[in-house]
Amino acid sequence: MNIWRHAASLVMGLSCLGVGPLQAQEHFPNRPLTIINPWAAGSSTDVMARTLAEEMHKQLGQSIVVISREGGSGVIGMNVLAQSPADGLTMAFTPMTPITIQPHYIKGLKLSPDVVQPLCGVTENILGVSVRADSPYKTIEELIAAAKQKSLNYGSPGPNSAPFLAIDQLERDQKLQLNHIPYKGDAGSIQELLAGRLDFVSSIAASAAPQVRAGKLRLLAVTSEHRHPAFPDIPSFRELGMKVQEDSFAGLFVPRGVPEAALAKLDDACAKATRSGSVKRIAQSGDQVVHYQSRQQWEKRITTEFRKQGETAKRNASKN
Repeated sequence: MNIWRHAASLVMGLSCLGVGPLQAQEHFPNRPLTIINPWAAGSSTDVMARTLAEEMHKQLGQSIVVISREGGSGVIGMNVLAQSPADGLTMAFTPMTPITIQPHYIKGLKLSPDVVQPLCGVTENILGVSVRADSPYKTIEELIAAAKQKSLNYGSPGPNSAPFLAIDQLERDQKLQLNHIPYKGDAGSIQELLAGRLDFVSSIAASAAPQVRAGKLRLLAVTSEHRHPAFPDIPSFRELGMKVQEDSFAGLFVPRGVPEAALAKLDDACAKATRSGSVKRIAQSGDQVVHYQSRQQWEKRITTEFRKQGETAKRNASKN
């Protein structure tokens, strides 16, 4: 009897102090929040993170600070997120590659969907293959036909990047042997292409877009399931009957273990932010596509992509 009386008194005392877990979740967020940008300050990811922070602040009623923790192709910032308290007050905005690709190539890296919670998908960065405007290859079919006759040189942001993995798929699907030259980011490979030292590049389409619009480069195909809305005349590999699809989505993540009520509020704020005019404007100006994915959809995509990239990594390792 005394035990039950003591328990009841303890619950009543906690309620009076206002520290009950349900009440804490109901009042979430009760402090300012942080969004980690795992990429360079001033990058397109950073700009979108700050736009999301402004819009989500309107929904949540708390200020949201964006901090940059760049390095390791997004890995450093995502490790910071994974080690943050699971209170919902710390998020990260990033393309999915630090979670779905990098763990399969960096020994000892413990990042995975098991340690970070996908919160919501926000944008899609469509990837594409580009050549110089004076290239003899007017279509992707012509480029592939030439590659079957001789080894072509192409550039990408690196051997564990999404643009490289897209061409890896193309090589397997079309039985090609291409000469890959890695660069640090899209800018280096595009400059080399313009200088005539590469036959083509695989990059984020947005990176090549200014040169495409200037008439210096020609976009031949995109690796998304659908065409790029900014370049509606450019086909996807899929619609041409090729088994090449490499998606590049970006969204928000939180540490695993955040209470359900907090997750629901954050996801709702994210959904409303993606419908805002400012997020749409920033995405359009950077040739990105706003593609909201709910927590359940985003988690399914991240889990599926993590498994897919793991299989690709094992296959590539067996070839070496």
